[in-house]
Amino acid sequence: MALSISSIASSFSSLSLTHTPKSKPLSISSIPSRRFTVTALASNGQSYGKMLADAAELACGITPLIPELPVGMTVEKYMKSRLPGGIAAQPIIATGRRKCAIARVVLQEGNGKIIVNYRDAKDYFQGSPLYLRYLTTPLTALGLEKQYDMFIKVHGGGLSGQSQAVCLGVARALVKISEENRKPLRHEGLLTRDARVVERKKAGLRKARKAPQYSKR
Repeated sequence: MALSISSIASSFSSLSLTHTPKSKPLSISSIPSRRFTVTALASNGQSYGKMLADAAELACGITPLIPELPVGMTVEKYMKSRLPGGIAAQPIIATGRRKCAIARVVLQEGNGKIIVNYRDAKDYFQGSPLYLRYLTTPLTALGLEKQYDMFIKVHGGGLSGQSQAVCLGVARALVKISEENRKPLRHEGLLTRDARVVERKKAGLRKARKAPQYSKR
C-alpha cells in the first residue's frame, strides 16, 4: 500500500504543473498607456496643459485681441478713442440677444481685435475656445476675420448666452455693411434669433417639471 502511494506521489511530481511557457510573458510595462503618450509629448520641456491651450488657440484662429497700447493708456481709454461719441453714435452697430443676454456690437475696419466690456475677449470669456469661436463665426463664414475690429458691450445672462448674443449681433452688423452678406449668413443659420429660454418654475413642483418625491404613506 505504501509503495503504491509513493508511486502515485512520484507520478504527480513528474507532471509539469509549474512549467513556464517558452514565450516571454507579456509585461505590464510594455503596454502603451495614455500617461506614457502624454509624457512623450511633453518631454521637450512644454507642459501638456500648455500644449492643449496652444491647440485651442490655433483652433480658434484668433489673433492677439488687445493691441499694443501706449504707455499709460488703459483698454477703456483706447475703446473710447476708437468710438468717439460712444457706441450708439457709431455707423455700424447691431444688437444680438440670447436667453437673458443682450449684446451691442460695433464693427470697424481693423485686423481682428476684440474688446468686450473694456476687457480682452479671452480674459472676459475665460479663455474658452467654444465661446471665443462664437464671436468670430460670422466673420469666419465670410472670410473676414482679419478685416474688422469688434467693440462689444454685453450684459445679462451667463457667458454662454452672452457669446451667442454677440454672434447674432456680429452677423446683423455684417448685413448692415453689405446686403450681399445676408444670403451666406442665412444659409449658415447665423441670422436666426434663438428664442429658447429657461422654462419657468411651476407651483407645487421643485423646478419647471421636476416633481417632489412621491410617498404613498
